[in-house]
Amino acid sequence: MDVAEKAKGTMADSREVMNIRQASQYLGVSPDTLYKYVGEQKIPAFKLGNRWRFKKSRLDQWMEEKSSQMEPQAKRKPKAAMKAAGSQ
Repeated sequence: MDVAEKAKGTMADSREVMNIRQASQYLGVSPDTLYKYVGEQKIPAFKLGNRWRFKKSRLDQWMEEKSSQMEPQAKRKPKAAMKAAGSQ
């Protein structure tokens, strides 16, 4: 497979639409948890007919946003813990 074929495959993967089972496997959560996130509008999803669908590229973007939001908080926690330990 040459570079152009790999790029085509990657582009096709990023447009892939997944059902609830496929998306839950991709994200590593149970379908019940995924339904909960959809109901709370915590995760990007859309309905096709009466079934929830998930666009892989949107899930990847959502995960990237969530992981970048968590990094600064993780850096602050040790400082807060050090301040709390110092004040005791």
